[in-house]
Amino acid sequence: MKKLLILLIVFTLFLSGCGVYNLSGFTLPDDAEFLALIEELDTPEKIGNYMLENFTYKFHNFYAPDPYILWQTKEGDCNDMSTFGIFTANWHGIETYQIEIFLYETTLKHWIAVYVENNGFSITDNQDYFSGYPLIIDNQLCFPNFNSFEQILKFDSLRKNNIWSKYIVYDYWNNIIEEVFNN
Repeated sequence: MKKLLILLIVFTLFLSGCGVYNLSGFTLPDDAEFLALIEELDTPEKIGNYMLENFTYKFHNFYAPDPYILWQTKEGDCNDMSTFGIFTANWHGIETYQIEIFLYETTLKHWIAVYVENNGFSITDNQDYFSGYPLIIDNQLCFPNFNSFEQILKFDSLRKNNIWSKYIVYDYWNNIIEEVFNN
């Protein structure tokens, strides 16, 4: 019975997906190349573009690298990339959040980085940057900012064709800002 319980716990952890890295313990490395990059990535869009061009998605089940290790290895999962994004944006004084999304009827979770900019929110979802829903206004394609965390979740659900059961919004220091259950 004990073996079965241990196997069940390990299996649940394996399926839970995307660990979390707490930035409060992160010490900035003395690496001129890394520091120059962080200085250069001064907008959420630049951060997303950098991640898209330089990082490869690789699931880390029991391991959440800090932003420097992610930069060195160039491989990370949703939490790793959202942590890199909020660290880099916060470095430039941009208000940031992370959203932990619990997917309906599974133990899977997903993480999104959120940035406050232009009187609303923008996000990076893994390496992809979005500043809002695509809309056509006066025959022009534009992306008005998201106005709420729930709007971000609706966009993510539509984009990925998934259903969330709950989400938790954390500030930069991992304090819970909002927790919402999907009825």
